[in-house]
Amino acid sequence: MEDDIQRLVLQENDKPVPVTSSVSPNFPEHQRALFREVLELLNASRVRYAVSGAFALQQHTGIWRDTKDLDVFLTQEDVQPALRLLGERNYVCEVRDPVWLAKAHRDEFYVDLITGMSNGVITVDASWIERAQPAIIAEVATRVLAPEELLCSKLFVTRRERFDGADIAHILYGTRGKLDWERILTIVDENWEILLWALILFRYVYPAQTDYVPFSVWQDLLTRYMGLVAKTDSKAKFRGSLIDENMFAIDVKEWGLEDLLLEYRARRMPKEFDCQLKPIDVTEG
Repeated sequence: MEDDIQRLVLQENDKPVPVTSSVSPNFPEHQRALFREVLELLNASRVRYAVSGAFALQQHTGIWRDTKDLDVFLTQEDVQPALRLLGERNYVCEVRDPVWLAKAHRDEFYVDLITGMSNGVITVDASWIERAQPAIIAEVATRVLAPEELLCSKLFVTRRERFDGADIAHILYGTRGKLDWERILTIVDENWEILLWALILFRYVYPAQTDYVPFSVWQDLLTRYMGLVAKTDSKAKFRGSLIDENMFAIDVKEWGLEDLLLEYRARRMPKEFDCQLKPIDVTEG
């Protein structure tokens, strides 16, 4: 059994990493038809949504990414209406995690209904949908997340298996930093250090474009950071589980440090959801 597991891990690690490109994927017609149907259904309903994922990334950066998923962001209140709508059209629907993710699929293609990040730190509210920008996807007029929300949605995708730091750098580069920085700072709120981390990576990758991040933002965040490191807070809580609960499991389970992931997720756990759509194991994406 252990040999079989190791062989599977090796096979997974041997898979080629997708190469970034501006070349549009050749989506099969039945996949495009499914995306088209879903978007037309949502447009005709009262469900408020915005498309994210590969299509939003392409709009703001020019980078295409092959995908079998259509990522739809919506508020937690709109998840059940969306699932009922898709269920009536013979999509198989399930709540993967009531904190942030439901899925609807037909054949091998999925629609991900996303209400925030899996750690419960960043959540979708009505303003995310209101600020979405016009786009055409599968010949359907729709809307994609604004670059500010798209950037913030990727800040905590920092796991060993998947890291969206390059996407954030490309959003900054593709928009030339012409973003509503106050909006970004409002969304990240007390978790501004994770934003600073992403900006430092951007600066390392694109040193000639340092000014894409306004100097006032650099000054604000670095001043705050220097204030933190100048005086250690002995009561500050361990935050590793918010980054990756697997890689930092030993800290919580064996070393006795706090598990903030449980606290944040408890805040986001809906009081009620359709018990027929049973949650299963939490997975990212």
